[in-house]
Amino acid sequence: MTTDSVEHRRLIIAGSGIAGLTAAIYAARSNNDPLVLEGDEPGGQLTLTTDVANYPGFPEGISGPDLVNNMKEQATQFGAEIDHGIVTDVDASDRPFRVELKNGDVYTTDAFIAASGASARTLGVPGEDELMGYGVSTCATCDGAFFRDEDMLVVGGGDAAMEEATFLTKFADTVYVAHRREEFRAEDYWIDRVMDKQEAGEIEIMRNTELLEIHGSPEEGVDHVTLAQNETGYPSENLDDPDTETFDFDVGAVFMAIGHTPNTSYLQGTGVELDDSGYLKTLGGEGGGQTKTGVEGIFGAGDVVDHHYQQAVTAAGMGSKAALDADEYLESLPEASAEAPAPESDD
Repeated sequence: MTTDSVEHRRLIIAGSGIAGLTAAIYAARSNNDPLVLEGDEPGGQLTLTTDVANYPGFPEGISGPDLVNNMKEQATQFGAEIDHGIVTDVDASDRPFRVELKNGDVYTTDAFIAASGASARTLGVPGEDELMGYGVSTCATCDGAFFRDEDMLVVGGGDAAMEEATFLTKFADTVYVAHRREEFRAEDYWIDRVMDKQEAGEIEIMRNTELLEIHGSPEEGVDHVTLAQNETGYPSENLDDPDTETFDFDVGAVFMAIGHTPNTSYLQGTGVELDDSGYLKTLGGEGGGQTKTGVEGIFGAGDVVDHHYQQAVTAAGMGSKAALDADEYLESLPEASAEAPAPESDD
């Protein structure tokens, strides 16, 4: 397709994670001819997880990539089309919607499901990328059980870090929490819970401490980490300070808990409401239409909406809801709206 061409689709789904692929399965079975645009993280965050043990139906577990590939096969079997493409802009000022991709391709669509997820923030330290999924994780509830009886390191100082550290005490020998400042950003509720765990000897707080490097291999997992500590805080910015101590520390797993960034920038200007962190706001509540946004015909599903549970199974559930809501919306449209727009004149 050339950069100035327009192809019309009945339904476009942005994102090929669990939410997007589940939406595609349901939408294809409803004869809505969905086009799934994979985004810049094809398969979503689950592709970083080597073993998924808590997705229903797989008592022996399944790898994240295998689960995603199975869902892709299932979606295409029912008639969904999956294509490489990163949505950069959605124009909701007219109907059908106009969807522009990073490569310049342009589509129009009668309905749009945003299932583009949220990207876990990482530090970019040496060893992080190589060991992601092999002892380094951004999801304690997904991966914590794989490191039973190990010492574990949680990096962060907000609610997510406190919650993940508390959860990991179910499995860890000791959970260490490294925070680059003296004071935590978390709510008092979570700080109190962590302090209770610290008194019980299950958690150890490492204030004014930063992670510099992760050591290990995909074959053997995480062996140890290099940390820096300075009582004034932000030690990585003060490595030349003689008061900064750099040391190796033995742990068997590292959990990054420094937040997520929802992939919603392409919806700015559409009228879709976002919260202060950039997550989509949907109708929710009881009955149908729970995945509707403030713009009729645009729906949201998965981690792009959900900043609390962020589980594969909840994303799948929301993806099915979005497809059903979109189907109801599409059925309400006059037949003419499903026709491709007339080609623009060269005059």
